Amino acid sequence: MKFNLDVLKIDSAEEAKKIADFVFNQVYKKYRRGGVVVGLSGGVDSAVMAAIAVRAVGKEKVFGLILPDRESNPVSREYALLHARALDIENREVDITPTVNSVKPYGSRDEYLRKLVPEYSSACKYNIILPADLLEREAYNFYVLQVHLPDGTIRKKRLSPESFRMITAFASIKIRSRMIHLYWEAECRNLIVAGTTNHTELILGDFCKYGDGGTDIEALSHLYKNQVYQLADHLDVPREIVNRTPSPDTFSLPVSDQEFYFRIPFDKLDFLLFAWENKVSSIESARVLALSVDAVNRAFKDFAAKKQATEHLREMPGTLA
Repeated sequence: MKFNLDVLKIDSAEEAKKIADFVFNQVYKKYRRGGVVVGLSGGVDSAVMAAIAVRAVGKEKVFGLILPDRESNPVSREYALLHARALDIENREVDITPTVNSVKPYGSRDEYLRKLVPEYSSACKYNIILPADLLEREAYNFYVLQVHLPDGTIRKKRLSPESFRMITAFASIKIRSRMIHLYWEAECRNLIVAGTTNHTELILGDFCKYGDGGTDIEALSHLYKNQVYQLADHLDVPREIVNRTPSPDTFSLPVSDQEFYFRIPFDKLDFLLFAWENKVSSIESARVLALSVDAVNRAFKDFAAKKQATEHLREMPGTLA
């Protein structure tokens, strides 16, 4: 195959119709339900999913659920409401803080963070980052806790695997709590839950099992993030959402998807992933993307490691049958 900068281009009108037809068939023929509920995060994936659902079943049969917790970025709620109003769909906001707190209190997490960074308090904000310059240099996949203190200074702590698991387990409670609320609305209203995971996230494992990975349909999972943006332009998603830096929005201190997981800028990530999946040589990939062969090889190695490490996320539970 010929690898070039046009390989990810899609016919957005045709693609939107294909996905809308899929959603229609899933709602009425497979599930035999009355419509769709979408969790509106203020990000581009959920915005595109909601817009296509409206095309598929009509705005009266699409319900938008906005699910912040006490640490969510206020912009997420603002943009989610903006898009719900633009689509003219029924929507509701539910603060999931009590749900999260009922599983594992925020105070328990704060106590754990204080063991790692003694200056940490409930007035602080925190996130987790990886070395983000994978294309620039070789670097191990070690996570760093960043704590933003009230005086503006930042404390950093390299995390052990155990500490990383503990902190992300707290974050995953938020993601799974959102799914509880989505299914409550779906079952009460006779709707299906539409997921928003794209192909880039699916293949590299950037989703939470039984959280945003536990849905009735995943209508965008064949599209690279780059292609989701193409659809967003076609569907007139508000520019504020399109221009927003992708973020997991699970930590109190904002962090981008690149900083937290991918380690590669989005303008290169999908092209590199496409090349890796389609066995384009590192030499050819480097030539087309104006990168060094070493940089491409580092990216390919990282993709292979992430895909292998997250294989269980894409599989059904093991059985003896």
